[in-house]
Amino acid sequence: QVQLVESGGGLVQAGGSLRLSCSASGRTFSRYNIGWFRQAPGKEREFVAAISRAGGRTAHVDSVKGRFTISRDNGKNTVFLQMNGLKPEDTAVYYCAASQQSAISLYRREYDYWGQGTQVTVSS
Repeated sequence: QVQLVESGGGLVQAGGSLRLSCSASGRTFSRYNIGWFRQAPGKEREFVAAISRAGGRTAHVDSVKGRFTISRDNGKNTVFLQMNGLKPEDTAVYYCAASQQSAISLYRREYDYWGQGTQVTVSS
């Protein structure tokens, strides 16, 4: 089992940057693929990015490609989401999640553990 805690959210103006962190407990962090999802008010939780166990494979939703970058440091049990060029439509609660699937996944149902989320608000 792994416990996840997100941090780094906040209020930023359009065009600004934030770096989210997802810190995990336990010695088995490197056994999990990690994903970032987000949920805006009144909308479904949607996939943002994912990274494989060793960090060699990543995926990003089209709407954030070229602006967001997922990375991980297994020595620190942490996954990062660097967000540049933020837009008001990026406003949401951002969640990290851990998956035991063999490959990185875009689907919420394939993630077994979730953090509590961190709020990101982008003003215009």
